[in-house]
Amino acid sequence: MYEYISGKLTEITPAYAVVENNGIGYIINISLSTYSKINGTENCQLYLHHVIREDAQLFFGFSTRQERELFRQLISVSGVGPNTARMMLSSLSAEEIQRAIMGANILLLKGIKGIGQKTAERIIVDLRDKIAKIGGQEEIFKGAHNTMRDEALSALLMLGFPRNVSEKALDKLLSEKAGMTAEELVKQALKQL
Repeated sequence: MYEYISGKLTEITPAYAVVENNGIGYIINISLSTYSKINGTENCQLYLHHVIREDAQLFFGFSTRQERELFRQLISVSGVGPNTARMMLSSLSAEEIQRAIMGANILLLKGIKGIGQKTAERIIVDLRDKIAKIGGQEEIFKGAHNTMRDEALSALLMLGFPRNVSEKALDKLLSEKAGMTAEELVKQALKQL
């Protein structure tokens, strides 16, 4: 198994990068997130996932271990292959995908090309418990402020605001100032919405 590759970035597109290491150029499939982080650099390091098929051996590269771990979790779900997982990581950030899974946001996942209702549901059911362990994300989804977030989210949904917009507003508020009550969260979110 390969852990990572370091070398000169000789070619880059939004779909793949060519990294030269010891005189050999490796084609590595990348997500748009990784593309935006390494584009414009001369040398790079990518964490690798190696896929062996009957007709090809493919490398998928990620700028962070967290993104690679999420990719591996996604491809463990029946019906989600490496290219679909890469599409998901290109459409949403790793953090947005984790929040969608933890919050059971089927609509957000269905909005990704190649993900239907059943696949979105399967991703949520299969990964909800595992996803909190990736990259220390359990702090975001457990604890007192999550209860306040849930109460504030329920209030915003009852007022008719869309779930994804409400979640983004609440997450932004909580990242700026932790420990707000549900009432304070709703008041501040209403100012932003």
